[in-house]
Amino acid sequence: MRITEDRFLGGRLSVRQPAKGFRAGSDSVLLAAAVPAVSGETALDLGCGVGVGALCLASRVAGILVTGLELQSEMVELARQNAAHNNLEMQANFHVGDVADPPAALIPDSFDHVFANPPYFQTGRSNRPADPSRALARTDVTGPLGAWVRCMVAMARPGGSITVIHRSERLEELTDLLARGAGDVAILPLLAHADRPAKRVIVQARKGADGKLRRLPGLVLHRPDGPYTDELEAILRGGGPLRLP
Repeated sequence: MRITEDRFLGGRLSVRQPAKGFRAGSDSVLLAAAVPAVSGETALDLGCGVGVGALCLASRVAGILVTGLELQSEMVELARQNAAHNNLEMQANFHVGDVADPPAALIPDSFDHVFANPPYFQTGRSNRPADPSRALARTDVTGPLGAWVRCMVAMARPGGSITVIHRSERLEELTDLLARGAGDVAILPLLAHADRPAKRVIVQARKGADGKLRRLPGLVLHRPDGPYTDELEAILRGGGPLRLP
């Protein structure tokens, strides 16, 4: 397996990941930036891959403890190496396991924050990637979206935050699933350009909350001439938070 070394957060984070197959990018950074964590809290990253989201959060919030769960053992090994390489091994730990049957090390009702980038596409409704690793990351061959949401709700403490990035066309399905155990749902559309519809959304909820669903103004990712907006630069390069009011 050929490995590349890629930099995130303006070079603050150096991450080793496979050259082929699923590769972490801006979605992982945006997701981690949206987690409303503070020092002393705990967070769980489901489907953590090589640990980009978990390590972005650990890098941004000093004193947080982030746990990652990933089905592919080779990705977990890279995640552990990445944590050590970035001097974050005291803030981040990673486990091999399935969201449908989490390992005993993950205790339900115990995490202040749970976040995930579940597979975007449903098996049989899209072309499955030829690369096995990419197929696992992009299509729900290991379990439907409902299994991911059930795990997130189960692992979050009462009142804890649940944050998901997903495709816009599956928003209704996602919010219906969250409504079974969480409330106070905020939806943030991610707009590639101001004049185009959002293809992805960040959805955040609180376990056991009763608040109503809120659709926030869309976050524009690119200026008309192509580069990232200043707000995106502050998150992707500067390592700043993405606050959902």
